[in-house]
Amino acid sequence: MEQKYEGDILARIQKLEIFGQDKLEQQAKNILAAVIQRLASSTATEITTSSVTIPSDDIKGKIIGKEGRNIRALERATGVEIIVDETPGEVIISCFDPVRRQIAKIALGNLIVDGRIQPARIEEAVEKSKAAVESMIKAAGEAAAYEIGIMDLDPRLLMIMGRLKFRTSYGQNVLQHSIEMAHIAGMLASELGADAQIAKKGALLHDIGKAVSHEIQGTHVEIGRRILQKFNTDERIIKAMQSHHEEYPFETVESIIVLVADAISAARPGARRDTVENYLKRLEDLERIATSFEGVEKAYAIQAGREIRIFVTPEKISDLQMKNLAREIANRIEQELKYPGEIKINVIRETRLVEYAR
Repeated sequence: MEQKYEGDILARIQKLEIFGQDKLEQQAKNILAAVIQRLASSTATEITTSSVTIPSDDIKGKIIGKEGRNIRALERATGVEIIVDETPGEVIISCFDPVRRQIAKIALGNLIVDGRIQPARIEEAVEKSKAAVESMIKAAGEAAAYEIGIMDLDPRLLMIMGRLKFRTSYGQNVLQHSIEMAHIAGMLASELGADAQIAKKGALLHDIGKAVSHEIQGTHVEIGRRILQKFNTDERIIKAMQSHHEEYPFETVESIIVLVADAISAARPGARRDTVENYLKRLEDLERIATSFEGVEKAYAIQAGREIRIFVTPEKISDLQMKNLAREIANRIEQELKYPGEIKINVIRETRLVEYAR
């Protein structure tokens, strides 16, 4: 019978395979469509400026200060650019780093309410606003976990997660992207019969490596794995998050779900802008080159990357060495970066002496 009907059996099997493949593809599309329709989130992208409302235009004179000393002190303490122009009722804060922008916004708002705007008060207000931003970071991490319905993560992990509120990827806020992914991953896991909690946690923590600075070596996936291992995170969660860029093999169903959720969140309309990412990367590269030199205390790229202000430690760099330092930084920038026009390297050395008469 097998020999007699061998041709019929093979034809039937091939037909079933083709029909089955089409049916599976259609079912997969239906599941993805249902998940995408169920997720409703903002499509606004990050910008590089913030505005501070002022009660009257007379305040602008106080913000600038005598011979511009107040605005210079504020820009130096925060690393942002303050734009005071003819726009009525507001002052613009420009900076590619959202953390600095938020610190400057809170500090300037407090100074305007206080009314006493002077260099000493500015430094004090900036320190207080830095503490306020740290509290915001902690609250953001806890709020993200609460929104997803995850209650058993280490508080230190949530603190690191909160920093993603001030990180962007191709113009998309990374914390919001992670929350979206967690919702999508949870729904996909439920549809497919996988572990929804593991999928959610893997998706929420997949980009945690982006929360640390460039001083930590390695890709964000590798850094994220090390962070999760340090806090004794469940191995299933690590396996779920480590494959979202296919750097590691897919060991579980949840790891594939996290990859799919990442693709859905990143590909939705309005999620990402490549030009913004390239622009921000150039600014970060400028600061990285400047801070790599011995004696540089801090560096801020401003004017859309057309100028970089470099503050040096006066005990380590003399006035004569400043000229050589500026030339060396300029040479490094010319060799390593591609940019239109020219970049102004502004090296600043300041010595302060304080004494008390009793």
